[in-house]
Amino acid sequence: MEILVGLSGGVDSAVTAALLQARGHRVTGAAMSLWREGKYRGGGKDACFGAGEKEDIAAAGDVCRRLGIPFRVFDCSDAYEKIVLENFRREYLAGRTPNPCVRCNSLVKFGVLPELAAAAGLAFDRFATGHYARIEAGGGRTRLFRGLDPAKDQSYFLYRLGQEQLARILMPLGELTKGEVRELAREFSLPQHDKPDSQDFYSGDHRELLGVEDRPGPIVDAAGKTLGRHNGCWNFTIGQRKGLGVAHPTPLYVREINPERNEVVVGGFGAALSHRLTAADCNWLSIPAPEEPFEAGLRVRSSGDIVPCRVAPGRDGGFAAEFPDGVLAAAPGQSAVLYRGDMLLGGGVIASAG
Repeated sequence: MEILVGLSGGVDSAVTAALLQARGHRVTGAAMSLWREGKYRGGGKDACFGAGEKEDIAAAGDVCRRLGIPFRVFDCSDAYEKIVLENFRREYLAGRTPNPCVRCNSLVKFGVLPELAAAAGLAFDRFATGHYARIEAGGGRTRLFRGLDPAKDQSYFLYRLGQEQLARILMPLGELTKGEVRELAREFSLPQHDKPDSQDFYSGDHRELLGVEDRPGPIVDAAGKTLGRHNGCWNFTIGQRKGLGVAHPTPLYVREINPERNEVVVGGFGAALSHRLTAADCNWLSIPAPEEPFEAGLRVRSSGDIVPCRVAPGRDGGFAAEFPDGVLAAAPGQSAVLYRGDMLLGGGVIASAG
């Protein structure tokens, strides 16, 4: 089988390429070029998008040389700017908290990259990545499941994939733990075996991507009393506790962001806890769009717990969810993803929470 492997320069994608080659497949490596030198400053920390991209691409190329497989680099910077960064900027300035990795995966990494490879004449039967998630086909539908390593499961970031995409994807690391992957990297003599994981989507200060000047405004409590000042409400997210710059006898959390008034509303822990939400712009992946209420597990952050919830489908294709146990920081703009056991059902973008 001809397989195109998306390479990032890290250990996960490197082991993916090596594993698939060891299983007898004909593998080609492909890397995305996203960074535009001089447009953003970036920073020194490891990230998917940043000034260290040249080193990551060089590392991906080195993997391919070691394995003796072809390697191509595709310029995805225009698409990344329009699809990911413009959305990030627009959402934050509207007081919402976007998830750039969700958009990048479905539209760029699993969309633009294989499309550019095919347009360049590369023939491949499957597109593979180093994500920790599992794919199973049966009953006329392809389904997505959580990775077996709960500490590394990345299914949350993949809920917006389509059935056609999912049917052509391979994720061989979904059955492995991170420790097993690093051990395989040593066995394959890959220098990435001890390379740290990327921790964020951008290596610099996120405020740089917004392209706005400081705009001082108030930090207030629920009664409207001013407790402090800030330099722009877009610097905050729902549920944030650290970095508020407000002295208070008990911990405070961001409970609301009002971009029209440039106001940040804070309160105690209970104020940041939500028991219900509505979601729009939904994508149903492992199941058809439901028509009746059902029980499910809900996750509102990639590393968050999955909590029991009752889901009521909406007429507009969205859904409402109620979860008695509550979740912290269910922020508009973030993704609410639904599970049944390990199977990811689908999800949507949080429109409101309370």
